[in-house]
Amino acid sequence: MKKKFSTELCYVLGLLALAIGATLMIKANFGLTMIVAPAYVLHAKLADTFSWLTLGMMEYLWQGVLLVAMMLIVRRARLSYLFAFITAVIFGFLLDGCLALSAYLPVTMTLRIIYYMAGVLICSCGVAFVFRTYISPEVHELLVKEIADKFSKQSHHVKMGYDIFCCAVALILTLCFFGRLVGIGWGTIACAFINGTLIGLISKWFDRHFEFVDVLPLRRFFE
Repeated sequence: MKKKFSTELCYVLGLLALAIGATLMIKANFGLTMIVAPAYVLHAKLADTFSWLTLGMMEYLWQGVLLVAMMLIVRRARLSYLFAFITAVIFGFLLDGCLALSAYLPVTMTLRIIYYMAGVLICSCGVAFVFRTYISPEVHELLVKEIADKFSKQSHHVKMGYDIFCCAVALILTLCFFGRLVGIGWGTIACAFINGTLIGLISKWFDRHFEFVDVLPLRRFFE
């Protein structure tokens, strides 16, 4: 018998997992997670000019641009899309907080490998969680869900394509801004190709063992 699992808790755990996973990959320094990479490159370019600009802030500003692009693709706008941007802002604060705490983590080559592997897995778990909540996820995940629904595609297949797109954008930005790779490495490329598969496997495991149910009567506000 499947155990019941709160969809609202999926939202909280999903955001925490994404922030922790991204932070661990940054700490590993083998290449950032692909969804954070474009914001990281933009932050690296603008931080000297705008000293108040944090990576978390740059992340939700970048997601704002993606949100506009998504609405043009799906040709609709909903109130839930505004909540997605609010979620992006929350994620930005969580990311900045996790990055501050990560300063206390020791760094050796062995630990860097562990950080990277854990970061990829935790990020995949985070995405699988947010796919199972009605509360508007970050724009990254919302874009995947909306495009998958619009074109009748499986979400983890769209996620893989989106990851590769983000990786390509980050690569173009870093070459244009710096003429070299900044924040992108073999870890970014590897993650872009395996993350979608990992999310699919984790999602199937979740669905075999849990029944996701609403605890709070809030779903109508996000539809």
